[in-house]
Amino acid sequence: MPKLESLMDVGAIVTGASSGIGRILAQELAINGARVALVARREAELTALAEEISAHPSVSRIPDVLPCDVSDRDEVERAAITATERLGSVDLLVNNAGYGHHRRFVDWTIEDMERMMRVNYFGSLYWTKAVLPQMISRRRGWLTFVSSIAGRIAPPEESAYAASKFAVTGLAESLTNEVLDDGIHVLTVYPGVIRTPFFDEEALARMPAVARRQMIAPEKLVKAILNALAAGRHELTFPRGLAAAYPARAIAPGFTRRQVKRRTIDSLSREGR
Repeated sequence: MPKLESLMDVGAIVTGASSGIGRILAQELAINGARVALVARREAELTALAEEISAHPSVSRIPDVLPCDVSDRDEVERAAITATERLGSVDLLVNNAGYGHHRRFVDWTIEDMERMMRVNYFGSLYWTKAVLPQMISRRRGWLTFVSSIAGRIAPPEESAYAASKFAVTGLAESLTNEVLDDGIHVLTVYPGVIRTPFFDEEALARMPAVARRQMIAPEKLVKAILNALAAGRHELTFPRGLAAAYPARAIAPGFTRRQVKRRTIDSLSREGR
């Protein structure tokens, strides 16, 4: 049962649903017939999204609004119980909640680096731990982890973010085989530079001009995620060409490090920033 070919009546939880990738993905799931629970800290934004989704002519069920700080284990456990009660079953969990910054390690506060790990990694761990047992008991479920290219190839000035996404990658990769015989399918997503509020003024100021020009609309990524689930894929790198960096990193790590530096720090120096 690796392929999620139809979303009709699928019980789905999307974390980080109030904006960006999570918002668009939640919309597409609901429009295609899924029973959706929206998870994020900002209740007002979730309520507005639920109303927007329910206004679509093909949506017959108003999405459930579940305000929750994913970095708080108690909040996640309570929200998971509520989600199960309202949805009836949780078939699909999308661990999407996360944030990042673009700054030098020496300028980064320990407090923010710790919180980033709690949100980006432990948020995924808490939600997976909360819903996986019921998936296993029904021998049906799909886990989707939104990692990052930075969770495979760590760029400079993203040390804390990359560390949190490497942790997500490791969790997802280990689970992929661990739960396969239990009827659970795991998809790990590695987005590149996607045009969302994730990239704030600080990040854009430290982003080379060529990278800004190559930013991709989130709608394209969401479509690719749904296609990957339907095809039963375990990994999705988007855009696909970025995956060429993985074997290069394994075979020629020194060359890869130099190329990453040339395309980031050195590129910014050439631009006078």
